[in-house]
Amino acid sequence: MDVLALEAKTGGGGSEPEKKSAPRPKPKPPKKAKRIVYFEVEIVDLKTKEKLLLLDKVEPTATVLDIKALFHKSYPKWYPARQSLRLDPKAKCLRDEEILQTLPVGTTASFYFSDLGPQLTWGTVFLTECAGPLLIYLMFYFRLPFIYAPKYDFTSSKHWVVHLACMCHSFHYIKRILETLFVHRISHGTMPLRNIFKNCGYYWCSAAWMAYYINHPLYTTPYYGEQQVNKGLYIFLFCQVGNFSIHVALRNLKAAGSKMKKIPYPTKNPFTWIFWLVSCPNYTYEVGTWIGFTVMTQCVPVAFFTIVAFIQMAVWAKGKHRSYLKEFRDYPTLRSSILPFIL
Repeated sequence: MDVLALEAKTGGGGSEPEKKSAPRPKPKPPKKAKRIVYFEVEIVDLKTKEKLLLLDKVEPTATVLDIKALFHKSYPKWYPARQSLRLDPKAKCLRDEEILQTLPVGTTASFYFSDLGPQLTWGTVFLTECAGPLLIYLMFYFRLPFIYAPKYDFTSSKHWVVHLACMCHSFHYIKRILETLFVHRISHGTMPLRNIFKNCGYYWCSAAWMAYYINHPLYTTPYYGEQQVNKGLYIFLFCQVGNFSIHVALRNLKAAGSKMKKIPYPTKNPFTWIFWLVSCPNYTYEVGTWIGFTVMTQCVPVAFFTIVAFIQMAVWAKGKHRSYLKEFRDYPTLRSSILPFIL
């Protein structure tokens, strides 16, 4: 009886059926390599419409700068910074970072080439612009021969404000030179050589004009005397520190070599809090610097230079402000371009 019950529980005395092994999965077929569609790039002279070069099998991920480098190999005199490439004779120049496959072209693309002429790096341009006024002003300050009457050669002014103005002017341009060397991260690569004569002519001639009158033997000191000079000096120094603070904040905004743009915001430095109100506070402080110098010296050429500089920097600031609004949807709406709530 116990044996029968045991057999009933175990399903009888027969052996268990063998389990079937699971079928092995079929190996997946190897993935087919994606077929790369290469581009054919034709470079045509913008003026003569002459075909200069045909590039075959250009990778779709190639940038405009890569195409310029390939073109440079065939025409060594036209280095990449000297080249301007565009898709249409009347279109804007293409940026170096633009990628071939994202451009509105087929697999055969035509680029129109124009020569921008010899180029200078922006660092060289800034250093030349700043070194000139620094040296020119000192020539007038030390009253080198052939500037004033011979009896004044290498003489010194009796007015202490003249010496103070020389120190402030020199400090301003030495600061700009050091910032160019150690602070600024210049995004623009080069500038045509022919433009440096226009840029330097403006700065150099302006420095000579104001230096001639401030260091003139017949120079008249400010109407309100020491009180006016001190107020001008305080404005000058305050704005110089503010301008430097903004430049440092802009430098820290992005890593070296990075082209990713970010919205600048105030930092812990109180001089940067003006970012809440204006997009380009570096220009705001720069204008304030020259207003302070104008008050300090009470010199008409300095006032004229300040007005012209303000107009030019206002144009630059408005352009930068429009660029921020276009690139960033969440850009602070309270900000003005250069003057809080005004401009």
